[in-house]
Amino acid sequence: MLTRRAWLVASGIAVLKTALGFSLNRSRTSVGGSQSELANSTCPFRLAVINDEMTPDFEKACQIASKDFGLHWIELRSMWGKNVTELSEKQIDDVKRILLENQLRVTDIASPLFKTDWPGAPRSPLSETKDQFHANFDADAQDQLLEKCVSLAKAFQTDRIRCFDYWRLDDPKPYRVAINAKLKQAAERCAKDHLVLLLENEMSCNTATGAESAAILKAIPNENFMLNWDPGNAAALDGTPYDVGYALLPKNRIGHCHCKDVVRKVDHKYDWAPVGGGMVNWVGQLRALQRDGFHFGLSLETHWRGGGTPEQSSRISMDGLKTALAKADIHC
Repeated sequence: MLTRRAWLVASGIAVLKTALGFSLNRSRTSVGGSQSELANSTCPFRLAVINDEMTPDFEKACQIASKDFGLHWIELRSMWGKNVTELSEKQIDDVKRILLENQLRVTDIASPLFKTDWPGAPRSPLSETKDQFHANFDADAQDQLLEKCVSLAKAFQTDRIRCFDYWRLDDPKPYRVAINAKLKQAAERCAKDHLVLLLENEMSCNTATGAESAAILKAIPNENFMLNWDPGNAAALDGTPYDVGYALLPKNRIGHCHCKDVVRKVDHKYDWAPVGGGMVNWVGQLRALQRDGFHFGLSLETHWRGGGTPEQSSRISMDGLKTALAKADIHC
């Protein structure tokens, strides 16, 4: 029989474990919702949309996501003409209030971390000279940017930060080891605060395809370094993301997924398309994600603008995503 003192000690240990515990298979309770609400959802994924794909008006974006799309999750990138990493304290409080009012939780901080030129390398032909979603941070600013992302993850109660691996080089081999070391260092920094660092495969960066994604995950084995799998980005560069590219990936290292579609052009370039209107086999991909136990963020990243406006294009593409989910017999 437990004495009162023993019971108090055991209870204290249990509370401490709950407070400090970290698992890649669970997210913190986020602004706007509770874990019990998530448990009652029939959707195996955290179906979401990137807020600024619809409108720079964050309140309107949240209203569309919650009321029109019926979502419980949203991905944060930029709002009110500012990147999420440059919001003031008042604007951060405003974001929290709007999330709460619309009962939305945050999948991740869609940061521009490491989306810049690798120092000392020849300038990438794909190096962007224009602002990327109101973000323009050079290589020297990346450590400070990472700290800001950690702070934002805590503020918005998410355990995930999205990053890249520098603008794509014609020959990344001489720099690959050093780039990987920088990413590993960032993952180790995130681990100190029980955060997951998500690398997005991006056609204008050094990891774009399924094969390249598999290679970097092998090179950086840290448990909290995971892939933000984007089949549309992979298809825009080369190959078939599903099932060829996806088959190469370690499934337990996929921590987020972006949804968009793409059509290839005769000049070897590409155009974006609404989900279901391009070359990505989304029905097969969604079935495979469910089969392989994926249950993290599945975010619409529209990019396509054929609907006339970003909002209308996103509405059409969300309809396409929900149609693909229904065809895959996934209820979201």
